[in-house]
Amino acid sequence: MKPLVTLVDDVLPRAQYRALEKDIIELGEERFVAGYQTTFWFELGTKPATRLEAAVATLIEHVPPAKRRRVKGVEWWLSRMRTSNVKVDFHRDRDNARFDRTGEERHPVWGSVLYLSRCKGGLLAVTKADPNPDNPAMAPDRHDFDFVEPAPNRYALFEGSLTHGVLDAENRIPGKRLPRESSLRLGIAVNYWDERPWDVPRFSESKHYRSLLIR
Repeated sequence: MKPLVTLVDDVLPRAQYRALEKDIIELGEERFVAGYQTTFWFELGTKPATRLEAAVATLIEHVPPAKRRRVKGVEWWLSRMRTSNVKVDFHRDRDNARFDRTGEERHPVWGSVLYLSRCKGGLLAVTKADPNPDNPAMAPDRHDFDFVEPAPNRYALFEGSLTHGVLDAENRIPGKRLPRESSLRLGIAVNYWDERPWDVPRFSESKHYRSLLIR
């Protein structure tokens, strides 16, 4: 069976990766809890405002060519958590504002995560199965996952409509809070879209994470 996830190690040149990693680490816990709700739009062909946006020219080369031709830009956000207290349920990425207003469920052309650290547990689990709201963490009934272990400068890519979630510090479906671990699971989610998701601002239009600006 063909894997659901493509993995690319050392995806960015070392100096470029180190500079991006440093930027994210120096943010500390700014908007740590609200990070998954703090997303930005970067249109291809425009001037990048952050090191992540500058890296898109390299990252997009790993999107399948037929999908890449459809891409107009990317939506990105910071994925930072303690795996002892995973607060992100299994889900399928979508244009949330459009769904809330119209009920139309539109998914990105392709999804991806650029990892910036190792961590305790915290495997990314990807599947074709539907999330189930009746299960803990909305995990699908069928656990036929492809797994990704976070590692610095590792890039994971997958079809934008697939279900995915993060396992806890023991690499189990998240449930009760576990003893707090010392290290964070750090990553940047990058979704490739054929049109701009509704209400997602450009980085320049936001007041958040201003230290990430390229100066």
